[in-house]
Amino acid sequence: MAAEHTIDGARGEGGGQVLRTALGLALVTGTPIRVRNVRGRRSRPGLLRQHLTALRAAAAVGEAAVEGDALGSREVRFAPRAIRPGRHHFAVGTAGSATLVLQTVLPALLRADGPSELVLEGGTDNQAAPPFDFLAEAFAPLVRRLGAGLALRLERRGYYPAGGGRFVAEITPGPLRPFELLERGEARLEAVARVAALPEHIGHRELKVLKEGLRLGRGQLRLEHRPDAQGPGNTAQVLARWDGGAEVFTGFGKKGKPAEKVARDALVEALRWREARVPVGEHLADQLMLLLALAGGGRFRTVRPSLHTRTQAELIPELLGVGVGLTELEAEPEADRWEVRVG
Repeated sequence: MAAEHTIDGARGEGGGQVLRTALGLALVTGTPIRVRNVRGRRSRPGLLRQHLTALRAAAAVGEAAVEGDALGSREVRFAPRAIRPGRHHFAVGTAGSATLVLQTVLPALLRADGPSELVLEGGTDNQAAPPFDFLAEAFAPLVRRLGAGLALRLERRGYYPAGGGRFVAEITPGPLRPFELLERGEARLEAVARVAALPEHIGHRELKVLKEGLRLGRGQLRLEHRPDAQGPGNTAQVLARWDGGAEVFTGFGKKGKPAEKVARDALVEALRWREARVPVGEHLADQLMLLLALAGGGRFRTVRPSLHTRTQAELIPELLGVGVGLTELEAEPEADRWEVRVG
């Protein structure tokens, strides 16, 4: 067995991403790891429920020996033995993000020797995590472009704090091929407000902000009001689709947060991406970087890299041995165009 590799969980963004990437790439390479200072930069360090579920999911997929698999644990040791595809069911048990559990085990299952079906329960529309629609619209098509299969089916949404969401992911491994994503065509925009077990006017107020901010027509607005759905919960999204790709920008509602602020969160991110004239937004960048690293290389253009993206750019060469370079394309601050080269 390879020597154990130690990772400081307080490095870079210092949150759950370090743990998830470390677990995912440990599975891919078969390398035992020790993660100390788990989520060391967070106000509540250590494993929360969604991180514990991700750890146990990685252990199940990798038939791994694990130490530190307890709520609040500040140190984890993880020694994978073999990747086990097939049917798995992982439930966070709270509103913690089920989508982040998927992203922890996906790299290994893309390289497995057979297909997998994952049933995931927990939060599907969480602050600080990729919502289901982002995975379905923006992320999964890139997995398919890579040469593998990822089909997602939403069964019910789960919002914070109630949770209770459920979706199914069908993963088909394939030879992973590098690709480049440097330009995009003119994007077709749609604004969507989802309101669960809350008053309908919240969605109308959000759509008004997005309509005015993006100069949308009535046909580009969609309200999904479900007064009897499991909730309460609310998101405002901007969906941008063009020939060959898509992006999704989301504002998340929470108690005491005005609907207009929820919509502006999505609007600001969408405008930044549109004005930069790049295909890849801030939150897709670190995830696409990992996909391309699994394929051995590739390039894409994005907005100014976030701390999550920069942390990923440090971890991938260390854990996978694939280089990552970040280059600013234009000096003007308003341009905000960067190129990421993998391999």
